[in-house]
Amino acid sequence: MQKIKSLMARQGLKSPQESMADLSPVENLRIPSKEELRELREQPIDPQAEQEIIDSIEEVYFSNDSFDMVQHELEKLPPELNLQELEEYRDKLKRQQAAVSKKVADLILEKQPAYVKELERVTALQTNLQLAAVICTNARRQLSVAKEGFTGASLGLLANQRRRQLLTGLLKSLRTIKTLQRTDVRLSEMLEEEDYPGAIQLCLECQKAASTFKHYSCISELNSKLQDTLEQIEEQLDVALSKTCKHFDVSHYTKVQLAYTLLGKTQTAMDQLHMHFTQAIHNTVFQVVLGYVELCAGNADTKFQKMQYKDLCTHITLDSYIPCLTDLCKALWEVMLSYHRTMQWHEEHDKQDATPTPDDAAASESDKSVVDRSYVKKKLEHGLTRIWQDVQLKVKAYILGTDMSNFKYDDFIVVLDVISRLMQVGEEFCGSKSEVLQESIKRQSVNYFKNYHRARLEELRMFLENETWELCPVKSNFNIAQLHEFKFMGQCRSPSVSPSRQAVSTTSPAQEELSLFQQYLQEGNPFEMHTEHKEEETEDVLASNGYESDELEKSVYQDYDSDSDVPEELKQDYVDEQTGDVPLKSVSRETIRSKKKSDYNLNKTNAPILTNTTLNVIRLVGKYMQMMNILKPIAFDVIHCVSQLFDYYLYAVYTFFGRNDMYESSGLGLISSRLRTTLNRIQESLIDMEAVGENAGVHGPAEDRKEKVPSPHLSQLVVLTNSGTLYGLAQRVVATESLVFLAEQFESLQSHLDTMMPAAKKPFLQQFYSQTVSTASELRKPIYWIVAAKAIDYEQMLLLMAGVKWDIREIMSQHNVYVDVLLKEFEQFNKRLGDVSRHVRIPLPVSNVLWEHCIRLANRTLVEGYANVKKCSNEGRALMQLDFQQFLMKLEKLTDLRPIPDKEFVETYIKAYYLTENDMEQFIKNHREYSMKQLANLVNVCLGSHINKKARQKLLAAIDDIDRPKR
Repeated sequence: MQKIKSLMARQGLKSPQESMADLSPVENLRIPSKEELRELREQPIDPQAEQEIIDSIEEVYFSNDSFDMVQHELEKLPPELNLQELEEYRDKLKRQQAAVSKKVADLILEKQPAYVKELERVTALQTNLQLAAVICTNARRQLSVAKEGFTGASLGLLANQRRRQLLTGLLKSLRTIKTLQRTDVRLSEMLEEEDYPGAIQLCLECQKAASTFKHYSCISELNSKLQDTLEQIEEQLDVALSKTCKHFDVSHYTKVQLAYTLLGKTQTAMDQLHMHFTQAIHNTVFQVVLGYVELCAGNADTKFQKMQYKDLCTHITLDSYIPCLTDLCKALWEVMLSYHRTMQWHEEHDKQDATPTPDDAAASESDKSVVDRSYVKKKLEHGLTRIWQDVQLKVKAYILGTDMSNFKYDDFIVVLDVISRLMQVGEEFCGSKSEVLQESIKRQSVNYFKNYHRARLEELRMFLENETWELCPVKSNFNIAQLHEFKFMGQCRSPSVSPSRQAVSTTSPAQEELSLFQQYLQEGNPFEMHTEHKEEETEDVLASNGYESDELEKSVYQDYDSDSDVPEELKQDYVDEQTGDVPLKSVSRETIRSKKKSDYNLNKTNAPILTNTTLNVIRLVGKYMQMMNILKPIAFDVIHCVSQLFDYYLYAVYTFFGRNDMYESSGLGLISSRLRTTLNRIQESLIDMEAVGENAGVHGPAEDRKEKVPSPHLSQLVVLTNSGTLYGLAQRVVATESLVFLAEQFESLQSHLDTMMPAAKKPFLQQFYSQTVSTASELRKPIYWIVAAKAIDYEQMLLLMAGVKWDIREIMSQHNVYVDVLLKEFEQFNKRLGDVSRHVRIPLPVSNVLWEHCIRLANRTLVEGYANVKKCSNEGRALMQLDFQQFLMKLEKLTDLRPIPDKEFVETYIKAYYLTENDMEQFIKNHREYSMKQLANLVNVCLGSHINKKARQKLLAAIDDIDRPKR
């Protein structure tokens, strides 16, 4: 129906009802009847005329707008109405209406079949729609019944179940969110428990869960909070990592490393660890030094905490220097031990982790782990040298921060020993030779040792000038190895081991092959044990600085009454020194000693002859060797100073007891060229002659003099002019034999010194021994010669010989009186020698030298007496021989010295009286040991009556030619 209406609207047509409704009321009253319509249809009308009529209709009638036609027509009427015109106009409108009606009727009739047909379709459609409405109504009624009966209940259950599932998921999510919100409490607890791996694992799981619920607004804040917490964990983990630098704990470090592995920051952790070790070294040494500085400063207002470490080291006092150094090394040891244990931990875990994994994912993970392990291994190996370098620089700053030149010897030895132990630690730590430490301690040692040696030389001079040359009573088994200063040689024969290291090796033989890191891996500290050892070991040795009184010396050596506690090695060394290390002459004399009555030793003991000063020198040598043993770089400087100690002692003994202007005139060659060269060298290099007041301004500048020592002066308590004491023979014996004993000790130390001496400087040591040490025994001749020259009155003998008449004519059977007088002098000398030996043992070499000098001087006096003879017969010559034979016979009963010195010197001279002119000339050329006067006497007295003047002049000229080169 709607379609029909729309079609009519498009055609401009209206339904009959609508058409009727459109007519005005007037028109409706005048609707043509059917007859009229039929008439109208029947009336033939020209279509053209009809169209013209229609066209003449006003346009307004064709508009779509509804308007009132009656009103329209009425408004068109003129003011004044004319019926006729109205009639005409009405007819016109009728015609127009009739034309329109006819046109409409035609159109209706034309469309009538289609209209009817379409109307039928509309009617059928209306019927179908009504049927469909009935079906829908019935379906709705049936659905309503079904809904109420079944579907509503079932679908309600399903909906409730679905809602329940959604709510359950939501509850689970809410619980998870609640757990996430409370995670920070658990994380804090785990961090307090130092469970870093668990905390990181929990935090990562929370982050993963948070990303799942990120659609919740509350989770976005939680996610950022978890990220902050993770960063906080990393910071605490970094702090925990730094703690392992000072006190390594396996479980603690394992947790830290596992935590960094979970974070995937193994390499970063290693970089951080090295940074912490560097920081730990700096903080540790700074805090140790700062503590001592503040402790010593007391209430001072100085802001030490703001100082640089290097400047802080300069404020350490001398009293606190060694304790601070020890604590410094202890603290640094803890840091290095922690690093060592860190490396061990990684090595062990690398072995555990190096297992093959067949899984691809695991294999890729393993590859990453291998890369990390390789990086860590290289980093740790590189860090060894870096950390040791930091340690060296810190200790170097400490060492050089204080002037050690005024340290006590004991304290300086402790410093050297601590640094030596530290260098041993460095060598075991990373194989370093510790050049930085060596250079710094060498600089301090050279500075200290110069001052120390200078002071010791001055002390030695003081001791020598106050020395009364009395015998220091020591036991017969005395050996320098028994002195505490030489204990380090007994403990370890290897000179390359420091005293502290020797102590370790002697305390536990089972630990000899263990390194310091193995010994002290779990507990203890090498520097702590070292300090205790030094205190225990050096208490009696170094307490008096090496210069004990006589009483202390006696008490010290009383400890050595029994040699049961002396190691067999030391006993053997003593035997070796007595039999193998002394010169061959001394060995042969020592071998004969027990058989000779000339060895004036009433107590039958062979205790070494030495003085307190000798003992002091030996102790000083031991101390010097200790220093050299610990600090090898200054070995040459130390050995040079050791040689100066011996040089000065030798020079003092010579100056006190051996210097005499009569040496040369004696013609006995008492001072060898080697000894003379040595004495001249000592005087030029060591003795400050300017201080004596001689040759002022001749010697070098003050800088050179600083290295020299004034010549010592003999104590006024020592009297060398008393004939009753054989002109100080006891003091001379003690002085000379103490020097010989000192030389023997130097000989025994030569091999040890040789191992310490640098190869380039070994010729110096060899020359010192060959040119100086070996000349000590040569001083016996000039020193004892002075006694021999004064002990016998040789001048009286010359006077007695001058009174003898030698030009006798008969052979005499009785010797002359001068022989008895001379023998009596010798008997008196022998008696005095015995008296002296009651106070001081006179060794066989000394008695031999004394007897040799006296006999030699007596024989030369005899020759000189015979040379003074003006007239002599053959019988007189026989009397000379008789006198000499009587002298020899009696002399041999007084001494065991064989052969008699200069026996041939006298006999040859006496026999020369019987030579002819030709033999005399040859005799003069061959025997230059006789003086010109003695040879001239032979020519004048013996041959004077047998040769002419010309021959005599010839022989005297030959004598003069021999003497000329001497002049």
